[in-house]
Amino acid sequence: MRLLLFSDLHTDLAAAASIVERAADFDVVVGAGDFAVKRRGLAGIVEVLAGIETPTVLVPGNGESAGELSEACRGWPAARVLHGTGVDIGGVPFFGIGGGVPVTPFGSWSYDFTEDEARDLLAPCPERAVLVSHSPPLGHADADASGRHMGSTAVLETIERTRPRLVVCGHIHGSWGVRSRAGDTPIVNAGPAGVEWRL
Repeated sequence: MRLLLFSDLHTDLAAAASIVERAADFDVVVGAGDFAVKRRGLAGIVEVLAGIETPTVLVPGNGESAGELSEACRGWPAARVLHGTGVDIGGVPFFGIGGGVPVTPFGSWSYDFTEDEARDLLAPCPERAVLVSHSPPLGHADADASGRHMGSTAVLETIERTRPRLVVCGHIHGSWGVRSRAGDTPIVNAGPAGVEWRL
């Protein structure tokens, strides 16, 4: 199964158009959150992305809520928005969690969750899924520009518990394009340029 992974478009219409153009060559497209900027511009970016006809798995970032993303994607038949939920595509389970974990310092506009809230959302994650998490796991593809690790303990614990076949994340811009591994699980902080991956 060929996957096209991306995250953190932040209303960049040119980056979105590039993802759309490439999507037909893949089996599944995975978007790991932050389509909008501070809860603005979501409709416009999704309107471009809705040109993707390949099955597409999305999670909200901290720049848009699960409800906002689901509403924006109502006219996009190929899209499945996951947040504490999963979907099976071609016999492969996908599971998603959105938002900033742990809670960010950005204030009321940011769609954030505590580690305990994230543990509850991640509890149904099946073994050997493709885990799509806006926030990276602590210590993996999660270093900001100053080198501080900003990832989630709850996501890391879920990886240790369920051994995903792949983790796709974003959120920490300083680690865009960074790949890591926790046990036998590869972790990719996708970024807006798009990353090709074969399961």
